[in-house]
Amino acid sequence: MENHLKLYIGNKNYSSWSMRPWVLMKQMDISFDEHLVRFDGFTPESCFKKTMAELCPTGRVPVLVDSGLVIWDSLAIVEYLAERFPDRHLWPQQPDARALARSLCAEMHSGFTALRAACPMNIEASLPDIGALMLRDRPSVRDDLARIDHMWSSSLARFGGPMLFGRYTIADAFFAPVVMRIKTYHLPLSELARGYVQACLSTSGVEAWVDEAIAENDFRDFEEPYRLKPSSEIKPSSEN
Repeated sequence: MENHLKLYIGNKNYSSWSMRPWVLMKQMDISFDEHLVRFDGFTPESCFKKTMAELCPTGRVPVLVDSGLVIWDSLAIVEYLAERFPDRHLWPQQPDARALARSLCAEMHSGFTALRAACPMNIEASLPDIGALMLRDRPSVRDDLARIDHMWSSSLARFGGPMLFGRYTIADAFFAPVVMRIKTYHLPLSELARGYVQACLSTSGVEAWVDEAIAENDFRDFEEPYRLKPSSEIKPSSEN
């Protein structure tokens, strides 16, 4: 039955919401057919919007289709997967841990808007200067980062790591795009939280997503107002 699942996503380099269900399904060995809908703009006339509007009312990614049933929104998708594949234990099994994991995911789903806006996901890039400027000039970004650090550190200390709830769960998939932002913009964290970043980057699902994001080589200038070209086209300085 698993091969009936179809996951519609956007560009892997940029689409943080697409990343969440994709890495979860890869990590937890849930097979699916991937359908990548390339970002070409987000106006109603764009090919992306026209394609996605035919699938769901929001016209956004990700979208999961299971034998004709269409589920949109990343949180709804992972909840559906948890019910569809109970043997995978996508949420923590202990009731208290499961409740906390859901709280963390809900906060991620609706919050951290300052960090997300100032530091959009861009996996192939390395942008420490922009990260430093955002932290210097935007208190709301500093607040978001401090909250994430505290959230991760508290969960890791309570459940023993290396993942937020000991073993891999939906919560780790939900924070994977934040991990990518921290890496791209070189954002500072406590030692415990930095260890989690490395653990998350080492998971097979994230490694696969990152490899494919880099291989896309699909620079979208409207996603990157701060760069004129991708890293692969920027020649290193000849100066010592």
